[in-house]
Amino acid sequence: MNNWFSRFLTKITKKQLIIAGIVAGVLLVAGAIALAVIYHKRENLLTTALARIQSTMAERYQVDLAIDTAYFSGLSTVTFQGVTLTPQGREQLMKVRDMSVRVRLFPLLVGNIKFGQLRIYDTDLTLVKKDSVSNYDFIFRKADSTVVEPEVKARPEVSLAQAANRMLNDVLYKIPKDMELRNFSFSYRDDSTHQYIRIPKADVDRGSLTSAVFLNDNSAAWQVSGTLNPDRRQLSIKVHANGKRIAIPLLERKFGLELSFDTLETRLRDVFWTNNELLHFTGEWAVKNLTINHRRIAEEDIVFPDAHMDAELIVGNSHVELAKKTAVTVKKLTVHPYIRYTTAPNETYALGIETPEMEAQDLFDAFPKGLFTALEGIRVSGKIQYHLDAFLDTDNPDSVRFNSSMMQDNFKVNAWGNANIPKINTTFVYTPYENEKPVRDIVVGPENPDFTPIGQISPYLKNAILTTEDPSFYSHNGFVEEAIRTSIATNYKARSFKRGGSTISMQLVKNVYLNRNKTMVRKLEEILIVWLMESTRAVSKDRMYEVYLNIIEWGRNVYGIGEAARYYFSKQPSQLTLGESIYLASIVPRPKTGLYAFTYYGGLKPYISSYFRYIGNIMARRGLAPADSTGSYGFYAVNVREALRPDKPASADTLQLQMPQRNFDGELEEIRGLLDRIFGPGDPEEELQ
Repeated sequence: MNNWFSRFLTKITKKQLIIAGIVAGVLLVAGAIALAVIYHKRENLLTTALARIQSTMAERYQVDLAIDTAYFSGLSTVTFQGVTLTPQGREQLMKVRDMSVRVRLFPLLVGNIKFGQLRIYDTDLTLVKKDSVSNYDFIFRKADSTVVEPEVKARPEVSLAQAANRMLNDVLYKIPKDMELRNFSFSYRDDSTHQYIRIPKADVDRGSLTSAVFLNDNSAAWQVSGTLNPDRRQLSIKVHANGKRIAIPLLERKFGLELSFDTLETRLRDVFWTNNELLHFTGEWAVKNLTINHRRIAEEDIVFPDAHMDAELIVGNSHVELAKKTAVTVKKLTVHPYIRYTTAPNETYALGIETPEMEAQDLFDAFPKGLFTALEGIRVSGKIQYHLDAFLDTDNPDSVRFNSSMMQDNFKVNAWGNANIPKINTTFVYTPYENEKPVRDIVVGPENPDFTPIGQISPYLKNAILTTEDPSFYSHNGFVEEAIRTSIATNYKARSFKRGGSTISMQLVKNVYLNRNKTMVRKLEEILIVWLMESTRAVSKDRMYEVYLNIIEWGRNVYGIGEAARYYFSKQPSQLTLGESIYLASIVPRPKTGLYAFTYYGGLKPYISSYFRYIGNIMARRGLAPADSTGSYGFYAVNVREALRPDKPASADTLQLQMPQRNFDGELEEIRGLLDRIFGPGDPEEELQ
């Protein structure tokens, strides 16, 4: 190397050295002149820049930015005094008494503005909302469209990865290596809530962060510490309260959500590109004694003693993805979630969950206290492994994909715990609820004269219920993926929850084993109990169906097929005809509306005939009912007992008042969508003619 450099020097002539020196001198003088000009003009440049910012905020966002004094207090340090931010016609949002910012020179040479030092003294940030008017809504509002922008050429679509990278840089570049913050206060006030946070002191010393946060006049004190290394895109922050619990009272007062924890740690480990196209974020999150309580989530506190997440987020040109290598760990349970959202060419959603093979007991031991009360005390053995894969293309929701499987190896339940699933194999007491209040106790067994063994129920009734509620009941393992796919597609297209994917097994578990509170946890608990009941064969299919038919509601205070057959038709369940069975199947989803289907003379109203034709044809095609070329399938032979018939209407207008309080055509379309998926598309009516 030295020999090469020596030979290179010997080839340089004296003339070349003189020219190189002159060029370097000229560049040095030019740079010095430029710096001198900038130095002398910098106050004017600062004034012009601030005026432009103030004008832009006023015109685009209707926000007034006022600054009493702004000046350079060093070569690259700017000091501001008396800064206020006030939305026009609203209360003041922010006030800063004194602030100084030093910009790092070397990044500035390549166009990056990075803060080297930041000093902020006496800051008040106040968010106010009265009725629906707030002093911060401009943050979420689009810029004023009346402002005329200069004409520019159409720009290509922005890459999500590039946008994420710019946003990250905007945040990281504003993190100073040294910061001194004194007397910062933040408050939120609306018609019902007032929250106040005070930070008397926060310091960043060569990337080391220390701060204390006081909530609501010292009712709680949080300690914040960590290390900040924005140049390497690395952050590490820890929040604790010196052994006490940290609560978020604003969430409780605003949304009824009680959330608290002992310690919270987060770490941005690395940010990097692959193939100059995908931007990767890797990091960790850990929490100790996380406690959650909300009436829509669970009845009791849910406590996670220790939870950890090691995640990788990937952002591409048109997608955001939580990578499959992401791991969530609670005790001995490890779960790998996968989420992907794509914006182009179609908007799509993908969801996946994977677990490695594990001891089955580890799953139940990982459930936090208060989460699944019915499963407390359960003891199992064997190994399990879970897989879920779902995908939705919003341009074609009917093509939704949903696959779920639980692989088992010598899985066995050794102790059932609170649920005691096998209890329904013998006589037990069922208590239905109405408006969260018990109606009456019903003995499910031979001791009850209305109890009907499955062998004494009309085959037409059993097959009609199976056709409408759960056609593959005797062959599935508690869940019907096709029903879930149909539910997802239907609910997405309606942009609301219109259809569930419940099977007879799920309805049975919901009624017999769980309370009537509608919470997210109860639905998950229902799924787990169904899996346990079906996978262990703790209850036979016949017994499950027998109990189901003897407990479900068929009208106001009418429970079980024994009561229903007598109530509507003065018959025994074994005597029900095809038409009566199809009618009873039609009212299962909304049993209290059943009597609206009858006329004053006891027959059925015409609007329900399409239901008879469709369900009857499905049953005939499956060999569960004789074919009927008229398509009536007993419709005209159904007559409710006289005591239940409505009074004869005095006029046609009165007749209109007795029309059903339900969208029957819409319900039929929902049923048709599921059955067509299960039995194949086509018109059964045409096939049988």
